[in-house]
Amino acid sequence: MKLNALLIVALLLSALLLVKTAFESRQLFAAIDSARAEKAQLDAEYKRLDAEAQAQSTNMRVERVAHDRLGMNRAQQGVMTYVFDGAAASAGAQR
Repeated sequence: MKLNALLIVALLLSALLLVKTAFESRQLFAAIDSARAEKAQLDAEYKRLDAEAQAQSTNMRVERVAHDRLGMNRAQQGVMTYVFDGAAASAGAQR
């Protein structure tokens, strides 16, 4: 009789442990799915931001911003002044 009662208690504990384990497993799979969805969202945002950064760093955009915001213009041939370092030029000639 005691053996039967002990076996019934063991069976009930085993069943409860199985239910608990299945519940935890479902929670972990749900967490994995949400993490995968978040990863996909972050990947898409990274690609968008990378494309935006590349678009903002093009030469045409930099020149437009320099002209519009800073009032800078391209140097014209007659306006350019060339500066030469005499010491560097003479040091190069001595070699």
